[in-house]
Amino acid sequence: MIARTVVAAAASLAVGLASAGCISFTEIAVETPITAKLDVTPFQRVLVAGFVGGGSRSLDASAETARLLRSQLRSKSTLRVIDADTINLVEELDRRRQGQAAASADSASTAPRIETEKDLEAFDQIFSDAEYWKKIGAEHQGPLIITGTVLFSEVSRSGMISKPRPVVNQLGQTVYEERREFANQKGFSLAPKFIFIDGRTGQQLHSETFLEEALYNDSVNTPALSSYFELMDKLLPGFLNTLSTQKIRGTRILVR
Repeated sequence: MIARTVVAAAASLAVGLASAGCISFTEIAVETPITAKLDVTPFQRVLVAGFVGGGSRSLDASAETARLLRSQLRSKSTLRVIDADTINLVEELDRRRQGQAAASADSASTAPRIETEKDLEAFDQIFSDAEYWKKIGAEHQGPLIITGTVLFSEVSRSGMISKPRPVVNQLGQTVYEERREFANQKGFSLAPKFIFIDGRTGQQLHSETFLEEALYNDSVNTPALSSYFELMDKLLPGFLNTLSTQKIRGTRILVR
């Protein structure tokens, strides 16, 4: 929204100057390459192993994230995506705590509720277990493994917010001004941590943490799944940039 405001204001200014016969302007498309953060050339395959998910009960953040990342990697990565069942890391940690023989069939339903980032700290040990991930990697011919945590939570805010409002200036042109007003808002936050593991050695190669938030007027009923995809759209370029060089597209106004 802010980007559109800036573009609209710049365009209005350029139009005003051009009409006065002072300058000419040209809008040009530009692409800015951003180099990949992780060298994936040693790998031909990628395994989206699964995530520890928590937060809102209205969405299975772990399952949705695994499905979405697999879809994105199939279309936007050179790595071959392995089709395999996702690993239930909550059950895995539960078995470790209770012992394999004592783990009950309904361990998932009795697992501790994950609501905050602090709750996720209990799972740090499993992501640093090189032998465990090396074993998983051996089952799939040593791929790049993607795992981590995903916290999708309901949030609410009350206070002053800035909103761009259209205003007609003295020249009869529509420009945008920021105005502050009080509002009650509700929505969702998405805080994933993506961990990249070498399936040949079980060692962590890299990790990326993101935080995105979407707030709406409290009178608007926004489905959790819709908001989840909106938030993932914002952070997916950063995730994909970890694995491959990405191009950020935009426009610039050339003034002469």
